[in-house]
Amino acid sequence: MEDNNDVKKKKVPKLPIPGQRNIMITSALPYVNNVPHLGNIIGCVLSADVFARYCRNRKYNTIYMCGTDEYGTATETKALEENCSPQEICDKYYAIHKEVYEWFDISFDEFGRTSAPQQTEVCQAIYKKLMENNWLSENTMQQLYCNTCQRFLADRLVEGTCPTPGCNYDSARGDQCEHCGKLLNPTELKDPRCKVCRNPPQIRDTDHLFLELPLLKEELEKYINKTSVEGSWSQNAVQVTNAWLKEGLKSRCITRDLKWGVHVPHEKYKDKVFYVWFDAPIGYISITAAYTSDWEKWWKNPDNVELYQFMGKDNVPFHTVMFPSTLIGTGENWTFMKTISVTEYLNYEAGKFSKSKGVGVFGNDAKETTIPTEVWRYYLLTNRPEVSDTLFTWDDLQAKLNGELLNNLGNFINRVLSFIAKDPGSGYGSVLPDAPSADSHPLTKTLAEKVGSYVENYTEAMEKVKLKQGLKIAMNISSEGNAYLQESQFWKLYKKDPTLCSIVMKTAAGLVYILALLLEPFMPSFSVEVRKQLNLPPETQFSLDEGDIDRARRPWDILPSGHKIGTPKPLFRELKDDEVELYRVKFAGSQAERIVKAEADAKTAAEQLKRTKISDTQQKRRPAEAKSKTNANVEPSVTALDVRVGLITKVQKHPDADSLYVEEIDVGDGSPRTIVSGLVKFIPMEEMLNRKVCVLCNLKPAKMRGIKSDGMVLAASNDDHTKVELVDPPISAQVGERVTFPGFEGVPNDSYINKIFEKVQPDLHTDTELVACYKDVPFTTSAGVCKVSSISSGTIR
Repeated sequence: MEDNNDVKKKKVPKLPIPGQRNIMITSALPYVNNVPHLGNIIGCVLSADVFARYCRNRKYNTIYMCGTDEYGTATETKALEENCSPQEICDKYYAIHKEVYEWFDISFDEFGRTSAPQQTEVCQAIYKKLMENNWLSENTMQQLYCNTCQRFLADRLVEGTCPTPGCNYDSARGDQCEHCGKLLNPTELKDPRCKVCRNPPQIRDTDHLFLELPLLKEELEKYINKTSVEGSWSQNAVQVTNAWLKEGLKSRCITRDLKWGVHVPHEKYKDKVFYVWFDAPIGYISITAAYTSDWEKWWKNPDNVELYQFMGKDNVPFHTVMFPSTLIGTGENWTFMKTISVTEYLNYEAGKFSKSKGVGVFGNDAKETTIPTEVWRYYLLTNRPEVSDTLFTWDDLQAKLNGELLNNLGNFINRVLSFIAKDPGSGYGSVLPDAPSADSHPLTKTLAEKVGSYVENYTEAMEKVKLKQGLKIAMNISSEGNAYLQESQFWKLYKKDPTLCSIVMKTAAGLVYILALLLEPFMPSFSVEVRKQLNLPPETQFSLDEGDIDRARRPWDILPSGHKIGTPKPLFRELKDDEVELYRVKFAGSQAERIVKAEADAKTAAEQLKRTKISDTQQKRRPAEAKSKTNANVEPSVTALDVRVGLITKVQKHPDADSLYVEEIDVGDGSPRTIVSGLVKFIPMEEMLNRKVCVLCNLKPAKMRGIKSDGMVLAASNDDHTKVELVDPPISAQVGERVTFPGFEGVPNDSYINKIFEKVQPDLHTDTELVACYKDVPFTTSAGVCKVSSISSGTIR
């Protein structure tokens, strides 16, 4: 049941508008029985999202449809593994998928499910049309039947020895041997056994329905030959499709002996369901039907709607052969796919991403790192495997973040806005200057011509769904901006030639806007932050129509003179070598191996804590006679301190104090806390942003140079206070969780604990292994202990 907030958020469904460009976008429906990994995300939903955002910026009437593919053998198998029903599996993983895609800023108009009632309605209606038009036939197949379980066994419910000479792998699945990779039929396995009861099955005859693809071939080839050219299908899509046609189309079975799926509305086949590859593409239609009851205005409107589909190469034949043949067979006026964008594989370090084996970085893993969403999006899109397989490595991620985002893009924007924000006398007091006769300044005019050409090339690439090329072109504008600043030497012009300096800075500010516009499809959260720093209204919608493209040739005119910008701050944080190594180790091996390692580490930590010597006064209550003593004689308890894992979401210098940062920190309260810290001399601002820290939350708020500070970020310092480092929780620690001190039991005080902290603080320190401790007990989270980078035997406060 939806709550009121969800109802309020729901927008009126968009419908095609006559005379406008109406674009419908789909991405391959992710299978619901597992968590999506980065290869799945770039191959389908992220690529489609970039194109959808671009289309919206161009003011095309655009919808983006997707959802989880929930029927079929894999769901039944997963349900058996987790000892629950298929519906429970689908509910569990739908929520996980939805959360992952929300974190990745995927802008679906509808993210639905194939288990919704609309799927049954649309799928059965299409089946009935195919039956009426005589495109379906009946045939008998041989299939393995388990007498113990009393059912036919789907491919994945059978295991046995691979029949391939030289392989003999004894746990080959009924559809494929994972050891040698050969595709199999269950009846080919040697010594087959039921995966559920482990008993040997028998071969039995079973009747099924088949789609007669050979009879539909002529109409299908007309569609493919025409649309693959007009729609500029990606080369890999054309190759895979032609390979299927060349091999010769065969009748395709569209039913399965399963319980979980869309049931066949036919008396003879009422105990069967439709094959997942028959019903899954129909999910695009049914999800649109869940979005709007007027779904036929999108799906039966080929003259006014363009359909773009995104997927990995293994999905191609089902979208270029099976699905269009199904629609052709109904005889109805369907909206057929115009353009298909297909990716190759994204590989991980030395091997392949694998959902079944749990190898690689998965969506929830990315969320648990301190690397922001926009960085993940950027890296995946620069590595998008458009024409060949590409490789994810942690070193490459670090190089692209530090080199391209931080030193190129972030550096350019920060240089421009920081200079404009300087006080009059050294800057412009945050007010954009005028730029008289900018088009007569040779350096500026040359830059403007280059930028105009870049924007034209960008739109040309994006229209052809060459997303990687579009991103590269946008980043080239940032490089041109940096070169422009260097060549103009604006910092000298400010005193030497104020008019020319104004031209340079106003032009550069226009480039900042252009970059935010062009990069919005790729890094939407980055563009939101730039828009904020430019002090543009939050509701401002980027636009890239023909007039806006023309304006790119006059960047000095994009933002008005006299406009006051917001507060500049770094947009990206450096990814350091030790973080990279930590991630490489953390995500090595399979998910199962990581779980085993985490459990072993937890056991080791527990044993270490048991060995920690804690005095009786730390473990037990004081004797009854001690209770009569004054409070001054009672040892204060460290458990009174409310120390939590926080995430710095914003940071800037204090406007009235050069040595102070003002941070906004999420500590799990629902809204961030403002905390002032004297760390400017010790830690660069870019190392503060998006960093997890330990925050003492129950100190009395104090005003520091006019700004109220509600808490304290814990840091360690050496003896002479020449070096200060933050106390770092483990990267995977949960924001808002309490830092504990094993052996000390109790809950934090509700009241302020300033006096208790003064008494406890002398016992807060780092040990020789850089672990943050109270006496001999480590600061501990659910993910492990808290540490500092290099200060041993330091003081913490």
